[in-house]
Amino acid sequence: MKKVFITREIPKPALELLEAEFEVHINPDDKVLSRNELIESVKNCDAVLCLLTDIIDEEVLKSAGIKCKIFANYAVGYNNIDLKAATSRNVIITNTPNVLDNATADLAWSLLFSTARRVVEADKFMRSGRFEGWAPMMYLGMDITGKTLGVVGAGRIGTNFAKKAKAFDMKILYTDKSPSSNFEYETGGEYLCKEELLKRSDFVSLHIPLNDLTKHYIGSMELEIMKKNAILINTSRGPVVDEAALVKALKEKVIWGAGLDVYEEEPLMKSGLSELDNVVLLPHIASATIETRTQMGIIAAKNIIEVLNGRKPLTCVNSEVLDSL
Repeated sequence: MKKVFITREIPKPALELLEAEFEVHINPDDKVLSRNELIESVKNCDAVLCLLTDIIDEEVLKSAGIKCKIFANYAVGYNNIDLKAATSRNVIITNTPNVLDNATADLAWSLLFSTARRVVEADKFMRSGRFEGWAPMMYLGMDITGKTLGVVGAGRIGTNFAKKAKAFDMKILYTDKSPSSNFEYETGGEYLCKEELLKRSDFVSLHIPLNDLTKHYIGSMELEIMKKNAILINTSRGPVVDEAALVKALKEKVIWGAGLDVYEEEPLMKSGLSELDNVVLLPHIASATIETRTQMGIIAAKNIIEVLNGRKPLTCVNSEVLDSL
């Protein structure tokens, strides 16, 4: 039987799909594999189901060898994979798009509301037993309804996120590499350059992939442009934000607050971030619903099944490999 290695436990329905056809080996520990463990584990495999926490570079691909036909990434983004190296070796790379759009957009809204209305601070206050009754100046936050929302990235998740803003009568602004007629049709959003969006938005939510052009998309200069009462939300990738600059801006009240699900050097946070009350911090859980994570696993599993049975995968991100097969 063909051999499949899974770098960490995935939901059972996806696992069962693979076990019905292949010899499946799974990382027995609920932790990210060390580099050496990953390099050893992929040897002699026909396929690997990997996670965004696994760095798949030339060395890992070389260890997998010519027998390995596919690395199925259990994520939409694939910045953890050296796509050029994989393509040069005719290794198919797949991802799991579409199924996590709602979950990620929903969590971005959870961060926006939690930050604007100081939910985490108030929760800690209540649990500590310090609440003695209603007070007119206690935990004052920011209004959301009727405010201006800036969406960075007009892709599936950004569009999904912005559509939900219509329920709160928000003015929707957006920016991307170029205007999107679909985004504007779905949301009524107005296209602006990056700088103008940052100047005008009460809330800025990031929905862009990580690449050479988007690393530190938000840095000290951008934070200075934003309104003093603005809130920044990031559910995309950590390095899109210069985290050290953000810590400084939050400490000095350059912006009012931030809500983060991702970090520049995960699982670590920049020094001082966790000490701040004007930031809500989540452990990269944007897609963490039972339904979504299961569907992600099923797509990854089906991609492997298709490739190992000599067919094209459902969601290939380096399609030039398919042309050469």
